[in-house]
Amino acid sequence: MGLRPQDADTARAFFERNFQPVRIARLGEAAGLLTGYFEPVVAGSRFPSPEFHVPVYRRPRDLVAVGYKDASIAFPNKGARIARRTANNELVPYHDRGAIEAGALDGQKLEICWLKDPFDLLTMQIEGSARVILEDGTPLRISYDSHNGYRYGSIERVLVERNLIPRQEMSAQRIRDWMAAHPDEAAKVRAANRSYVFFRVTGLSNEGEPVGAQGVPLTPGRSIAVDRVHEYGTPFFIEANLPIESGKSASRFGRLMIAQDTGSALVGPARADLYWGAGDDAGRIAGRIRHPGRFAMLVPRELDLVAAGRQMPLPVPKPKIAEVEVDKTDGKGNAPSANAGAIAAGKEMSKHPASPAPKPKMLASDIKKEAKKEDGKGRATSANAGATAAGKEMPKHPASPVSKPKMLASDVKKEVKNEDGKGRATSANTGATVAGKDLRKHPASLALKPKMAASDVKKEVKKEDGKGKATSPNTGATVADRQPSKHPASPAAKPKAPAIEVKKRDGKGKANSANSANSGEDWRATVGSGRPSAPARMAN
Repeated sequence: MGLRPQDADTARAFFERNFQPVRIARLGEAAGLLTGYFEPVVAGSRFPSPEFHVPVYRRPRDLVAVGYKDASIAFPNKGARIARRTANNELVPYHDRGAIEAGALDGQKLEICWLKDPFDLLTMQIEGSARVILEDGTPLRISYDSHNGYRYGSIERVLVERNLIPRQEMSAQRIRDWMAAHPDEAAKVRAANRSYVFFRVTGLSNEGEPVGAQGVPLTPGRSIAVDRVHEYGTPFFIEANLPIESGKSASRFGRLMIAQDTGSALVGPARADLYWGAGDDAGRIAGRIRHPGRFAMLVPRELDLVAAGRQMPLPVPKPKIAEVEVDKTDGKGNAPSANAGAIAAGKEMSKHPASPAPKPKMLASDIKKEAKKEDGKGRATSANAGATAAGKEMPKHPASPVSKPKMLASDVKKEVKNEDGKGRATSANTGATVAGKDLRKHPASLALKPKMAASDVKKEVKKEDGKGKATSPNTGATVADRQPSKHPASPAAKPKAPAIEVKKRDGKGKANSANSANSGEDWRATVGSGRPSAPARMAN
């Protein structure tokens, strides 16, 4: 062991001479995330009993990682499909925690030992290793071997969301006490974490520390678990303010640490679990740490970082998502309309010739309730005011099996009589009235407009403001005194439904129709791990 440095100064000089620091973090972030883990020490037994009734399982024979050999020592903890091989050689999802705790693995002789408390097993699975002290005092060292393929789910989050434990009271001991007092409900909470870890025996001694994923024993305060984007053995210098001495205050932490382990909840370049040793004291320190930290990765000076950067793969491009924009009203209350262009041109949107099913009829009273939605100044829009202003009936066609419901003139009058403080009303078909032409209708029109007396229409339109101004929907058609063109036999057409428009207004009461036109523009609205307080560490 001649390579072991004799003192701290010698070690520091070695790293400064042979390595260069490179600051790492996620894109757009200055710091990473630090958490802690430890090795639990729990009581257990080789045999089941009323006291020791919680089994610790080794890897089942039907658990497979697709693409990996069964004899592989390093079972993948993420990035691989984990499945169960059935008797018919089919691969299906493996049993989750709820099924396993309910006895899905009973009778397969997979038990390594038995524990008193299901919370002890949950803690061991989160931390990835444990020392089980058997009845005769023999320490049984076990470590992570494999898992059932489900992602870890935070027990703490479930307890808080279900209002079972207040967030400010959350701690390992508080969870243990609650589960002991509510065993039936505790099983349901644990089942929310579908992930389940299987173990292997690594020794029968209290000497030394658990072996990490790198295959070497961990060192308390110096070993860290990282994402597998990093190579085992990589040195990091980590800076942070951590509550090591107590939970009430944090002290400056700056230390050289070595990547020797990994975990399924560790994702990202600047994400690390700090190993603090075995036992309850180490567990208390680990449980307090969930803090930001700055990472400097030490890379060999022989490595040309510029050349290495050229070989780095580019990030995967973002998938293209269909964008749909929502009309946004400007400060003056003007909102773009979807079909403004077609109305300005005095043209109706094209209809499909074959429309077998007519739309359902609506009572005039229902239409009135839908349309009569006003702002604070009383403005409203009428859907077919143009036809009423013209005082003429919509054209009838020979083959019109279905007609629109008739509306009393008094009802229509109430619909149109929604004005602002200046007596102005907005019409859905203003463009067509300016052009002096009614909207063209397709020959196949199955629906008829309701009849109205001219005297009633006159009363409807004659809604004036203080200056005597009023807006009529189809003024052009009235002046021209023309009746909309009639078409010969109409075999089938898409029925017209009353245009009920809901307006959005600003403080000045201006509004535009949502479907008044297609302006030619395509308005779209863009369709727009951390780990839990205890890390879901699964060391290979």
